[in-house]
Amino acid sequence: MKNTLWILIVFVLATLGACRKDKEKVFDNSFARDNNEAENLFSDLYKVVDDVSGQTDGIREDGIGCIDTIIVDTVSVPRSITIDFGTDDCVGEDGRIRNGIIFVTYTGRYRDEGTVITVTPQNYTVNSYAVNGTKVITNMGMNDIEQPYFSIEVDGSITAPGNAWTTTWNSSRTRTWVEGYDENSNTIWDDVYEITGGAEGVNRFGNPYSIGITNALRVEIGCPWIVSGVLTITPQEADTRTVNFGSGDCNNGFTVTVNGETEEFNGGD
Repeated sequence: MKNTLWILIVFVLATLGACRKDKEKVFDNSFARDNNEAENLFSDLYKVVDDVSGQTDGIREDGIGCIDTIIVDTVSVPRSITIDFGTDDCVGEDGRIRNGIIFVTYTGRYRDEGTVITVTPQNYTVNSYAVNGTKVITNMGMNDIEQPYFSIEVDGSITAPGNAWTTTWNSSRTRTWVEGYDENSNTIWDDVYEITGGAEGVNRFGNPYSIGITNALRVEIGCPWIVSGVLTITPQEADTRTVNFGSGDCNNGFTVTVNGETEEFNGGD
């Protein structure tokens, strides 16, 4: 009788442990968290370039803050801009801490159809996350409702503070400028973009995944994070996750739904 009872206890504990591990596997949030960091930090690169992109001569007043020097080379082909935040951490107007260099080449004005802008970070960090790789922005002109839109190609990686982990991220997106594109605007803070398209990555544990945007991601220059939109993350060896960034609030929160179960997350690594 005692042996039977002991076997029953062991079976129950093993079953509970298996259930707990299954749930932990289902809610392995590294895919969503790593993708979230990449989405936000590569959007930040675009924000900085937009910050210094003027209406006529290619440069306007630094709205983000913390830029030590901006060097413009209008002789070379393509032309180039070096945006140097220095080696010391500095808190910008948007609350993000930056240092390092962003090197930019461009074939024409940001607003001109056909312009190709290539952005390459050099020893560049945001909130102690290292951003590496390239981002290529091509102005595709106006869409059917006269909004400027851009092709965005990213081949990059993000490394967490202290080299805790690295995730790679590649994307092919369309970014539509939906608010703030009036030629007379002299500020970036009213600029709003919507992002559609796909991406793929490898999370911090070396597991590949693919991404599809089901509801356009909304990026507001005045907010450090994605404020709304829905995407799906499909790991190679796990169930599809649906990530919802909310309905417009400026925060680093999002929900992840897997097999009908939903959990809330608020940034972090």
